[in-house]
Amino acid sequence: MSVQYPQGRATAGEKPRNEPEEVKLQNASKQIVQDAIRQAVRQVSQESRQREESTSDNRGTFQLGVGELTKKHEKK
Repeated sequence: MSVQYPQGRATAGEKPRNEPEEVKLQNASKQIVQDAIRQAVRQVSQESRQREESTSDNRGTFQLGVGELTKKHEKK
């Protein structure tokens, strides 16, 4: 003979919880996951922007460097 619980309720070995507490826990879990996702998206966006800025800065410096070499070469 097996013990059966209504769907969504405690299983064997668990204490039954009242519904409002379970809903609060589920909502808190969802909020934690959403916050973590938002933070990860912000971090990836920030890192991408920094990479783009670094790349554009490097290109500008490189282009100026090439121009300066050309000007020095022309003077000789």
